[in-house]
Amino acid sequence: MDLFDRILELSRAGYFCAQILAILALETVGQEDEGFVRSMAGLNGGVGFSGDVCGCMTGGACLISYFTGKPSLTERDHREHKAALGEFTQWFKEEMLVDYGGWDCEDITKGNPAKRVELCPEIIGKTYEKCMEILTEKGII
Repeated sequence: MDLFDRILELSRAGYFCAQILAILALETVGQEDEGFVRSMAGLNGGVGFSGDVCGCMTGGACLISYFTGKPSLTERDHREHKAALGEFTQWFKEEMLVDYGGWDCEDITKGNPAKRVELCPEIIGKTYEKCMEILTEKGII
C-alpha cells in the first residue's frame, strides 16, 4: 500500500491530520504508542478543530519531538532536536504560504471544511515525508 492510500485508509477510520502523522511514524519504526496517537487528537483541525495552526505543522513538530525531545530527568534532548524542529517549521511555513496563503487551517481550506477531503491528504503526505527526511538526514532514525 502506498503512502497516499494509507493516509486515506486512516482517514476513513476516523483519524485526522496529526493522528495520522503519529501512526505513520510509529509504523515506520515498528512501534505502537496509543497515548501518543490519542494525544495528537488535540492538534487536529488546527488545534482542537479551531481552524488555527494546521495540525500537520503542530503534529509534525510533535512527531519530530517524539524522536528527539528530552526523554527523562537524567537525559537531554537529542543534539539535533532544535535544528530538526527549525528546519521543519521553516519548510512548512514556506510551503503553505506559497501553496495556500498561510499555515492555519482557515487559510488552507478558506473556511470550507469540505476542502479537507481534497487538500489534507496531500499535505499530510508531504509533511510526513519531510519529517522522515529530516530525521533520517540527521541520523535520528
